[in-house]
Amino acid sequence: MAATLSPAQDGRARASADLCYAGFWRRMAADLVDNIVLLPVVSALTPARWPAHLTLAALAQAMAADPLRQFFGLVFGVAYSVVFWVKFLGTPGKLLLSCHLVDAQTLGPLTVGQSLLRNVGYLVSYATLGLGFLWIAWDRRKQGFHDKIAGSVVLYVPRRPRRG
Repeated sequence: MAATLSPAQDGRARASADLCYAGFWRRMAADLVDNIVLLPVVSALTPARWPAHLTLAALAQAMAADPLRQFFGLVFGVAYSVVFWVKFLGTPGKLLLSCHLVDAQTLGPLTVGQSLLRNVGYLVSYATLGLGFLWIAWDRRKQGFHDKIAGSVVLYVPRRPRRG
């Protein structure tokens, strides 16, 4: 006996065939943009020990040596991601590269709970020596471990050219 899909399941199955998932390199570039935005902001929030030469490498080194900066970096990074993921379907880096972060089942916005779970999933991806991030390159739906944990996917949604 063949399995039959409900109309909603059938519609989602057809829609998922038409989806374009954001790949590994596009997502890594988006994360790089976000880190370039976040590092100076977090450093400015905790100016206890400014580096003598204000470069990204010096800022990163200062953050690594200062637990207060690490704490603020973590709190600010989680808040930044949750707000942007829930309200705008992606961080500025993802949006700049035409990526939308959505619920894998409904294709709607993530909930706050999913966003927090996705942040926890980042820890899992790091704890596996980056395998959770590399998994994006091999997965059919381009999901990293953090996406699988949170039930999210990142879609590539190209901008439509404007008509003059």
